[in-house]
Amino acid sequence: MSAVVEEDHRPQASSIASFQLSAYEREKSIHSQRFDDAESLTSRQTPAPDFFDPNYDTEITWLEDDSPYPEVRSAVANYDDPSMPVATLRAWTLGILWAMILPGINEFYYFRYPSLMVTGIVAQLVSFPMGRLWARWMPNVRVLGISLNPGLFTIKEHVLITVMAGVGAQSAYATEIIAVQRVWYHQNFNFAYQWMLVMSTQLIGFSVGGLARRLLVSPASMIWPNTLVVCALFNTLHSQSYAGIGSHSGLTRERFFTYAFLAAATWYIVPGYLFQALSVFTWACWIAPHNVKVNALFGYHSGMGFSLLSFDWNQIAFIGSPLATPWWAEANVIAGFLMFYWFLAPLVYFTNVWYSQYMPISALGPFDNTGRPYNLTRILNPDSTFNLQAYKDYSPLFLSSTFAISYGLAFASITATIVHAILYFRKPISVHLHRSLGEQPDIHARLMSQYPQVTVPLWVAVPEWWYAGILAVTFCFACLCIKLFPTQMTIWALFVALLIACVYLVPVGMIQAITNRQVGLNVVTELIVGYMLPGRPVAMMMFKTWGYITMSQAMIFTSDFKLGHYMKVPPRPMFWGQIVATVVAGTVQLGVENWMFSNIPHICTPLQKDMSGFTCPNTEVFATASIVFGVVGPTLQFSKNQLYYWGYGLALLFFFIIGAACPVIVWLLTKRYPSSWLNYVNFPLMFTGVGLIPPASAVNYVPWAIIGFLSQYVIRRRHFPFWAKYNYVLSAALDAGTAVATILVYFILQYPRNGMIGHDTVQKWWGNTVFKNTADWHATPLRVVPEGEYFGPDAGTW
Repeated sequence: MSAVVEEDHRPQASSIASFQLSAYEREKSIHSQRFDDAESLTSRQTPAPDFFDPNYDTEITWLEDDSPYPEVRSAVANYDDPSMPVATLRAWTLGILWAMILPGINEFYYFRYPSLMVTGIVAQLVSFPMGRLWARWMPNVRVLGISLNPGLFTIKEHVLITVMAGVGAQSAYATEIIAVQRVWYHQNFNFAYQWMLVMSTQLIGFSVGGLARRLLVSPASMIWPNTLVVCALFNTLHSQSYAGIGSHSGLTRERFFTYAFLAAATWYIVPGYLFQALSVFTWACWIAPHNVKVNALFGYHSGMGFSLLSFDWNQIAFIGSPLATPWWAEANVIAGFLMFYWFLAPLVYFTNVWYSQYMPISALGPFDNTGRPYNLTRILNPDSTFNLQAYKDYSPLFLSSTFAISYGLAFASITATIVHAILYFRKPISVHLHRSLGEQPDIHARLMSQYPQVTVPLWVAVPEWWYAGILAVTFCFACLCIKLFPTQMTIWALFVALLIACVYLVPVGMIQAITNRQVGLNVVTELIVGYMLPGRPVAMMMFKTWGYITMSQAMIFTSDFKLGHYMKVPPRPMFWGQIVATVVAGTVQLGVENWMFSNIPHICTPLQKDMSGFTCPNTEVFATASIVFGVVGPTLQFSKNQLYYWGYGLALLFFFIIGAACPVIVWLLTKRYPSSWLNYVNFPLMFTGVGLIPPASAVNYVPWAIIGFLSQYVIRRRHFPFWAKYNYVLSAALDAGTAVATILVYFILQYPRNGMIGHDTVQKWWGNTVFKNTADWHATPLRVVPEGEYFGPDAGTW
């Protein structure tokens, strides 16, 4: 029997803890029946906020006791069962298992090209049948008082497993420091240093994120759109009832997910392997493959991407799922893209600002004054310190138009974020600081607020001092790394790095929670440490990691806190699950990395290109940044009389002023026109939304915006019941199907024989080569430097 999903009009329960029949007891299979009337809370009107909230549903005339945000209502159930098992032996076993598998696989392939990233959604999918099989086949006995089989596999167990799998799935940023120290600076410190460095950079973010959960998790306005996709998939797999408005008919969500998942997985083999030109759909470049201007404008690899289309979900969702981000936020991102990359970047390029015509219009690495990739070894002493005279004898460091503009936008986003927070967030921050969880005007907060009164230890709130304790311990780890090892880092610089992360934690978190986009601190931390500690590349990497990753990790943990909030997972299992999984994942990653450097010959060198592919391209980019900002330093790049200052056409440091001024101008205009569309203008989002360019390009933005417009604006407005029922399920299905297919294609067709399968057949047909035989793919510049000559400032003037 299919699940019936319809509008819910059930009377209020007398007590959350006194349900007549446990929802857990009726969670049978992928199809489920309607829940009893006693399980819903009804009609308590949610008051509108007294400040502008771009996601708030202002057109609703009545509201069931539910979230005031339609995105949340469509993905998250508005009831709970506190008796549902969570922290079972099954959940902990599977969670720790995935906390070892995903980080180990991702760390191993992180150093390889082409690389592979196994995301948390894979663990979410695979752990579901694993839990069901455990429930069916594991004997129902107790060992040391712990049940081996607590019964049906519950949705809360599944959430805990997925959180543990995903919290450390990505390669820890600090492992990059260790790899660069080994290869570029010939420093190989012991495992204690490595472990303390990884734990401090990962867990300091956890602690500060936990301390900020009152502002970033409890408020209903902090919707965290990306978590809604995960919630929709959980509820689809476990067949939970959904809240929502309007008539619901057609396919059930679980059947819709199955069809969309199979379609996405099947389709990926076409753009991912058989017809790769559909992924890199640069049709104009195919027509004029050697016309440099056409390729600069229409190319995806080193051009502006006016070709518009891609048929590969990996490309479309590279910057995030367009089905999960609110349309007003997507409109800000695409407005920034059009303004800075489809208008400013071509203007800079074709007027030859910064001598940009001697390079591709979009490129990831730096160039010298002959148009070749910058040879960093020519400006280093044998001890990897900066040689100023060699630098003057060689060349200034040049950046492509898009790369230079990306630095300017990063500078603008830093000041815009602070000013925007002062102007727009001061009132919400004040309100939420003085409001308890139970006082939040949101059913999910009220449900969670009941649990400290429940006589189940797991439901007791996590004390603040637990987070403070984690912060103190991991801060000591950081200090030991600095003092016991020759890293050139200082304790006072550590304080500055953590201060930057803490100052930006709440503003960045609030922006990400409502827009699904994160303001990055990587560039500004590089800039600051470059001025503070010039000539210290290892210190630069450590400062950047503690400043940037502390905030970034805090966002990951806070997003997981919100997931637990939506799914009503007890606070303490979430706390310990994240802590244990982070420690396990970081330790596994270090073990894998040390094994690789001990057993793979010539790792991170060009010799590996024709061996196993472990050339470490990501690590090379990280090392380049350490030399550009830590060795050469920003003084020789952005300061007065240098290349990227005003005298050469456009001063990048002036973007700090632009970033601070733009929110003020819009804020003043909204005071004059309080009901206008200007309320939706968000300059931090405009500046940082295009921060992935390069390596991203229009292929990752234009199709993303088109699909986002169709889903979040057209369908949402005209067919809201259909959108509410299927939108987030479709996003989860496309992500999951593509992720699984990517892994299968990689291990079946690309990894064996070092990618030589089909080398003389499918890999050489027109559909897999046409986009490579273009000036775009070969990154051809508009101007070529004659042999023996150079461009840019005269020798000795930089």
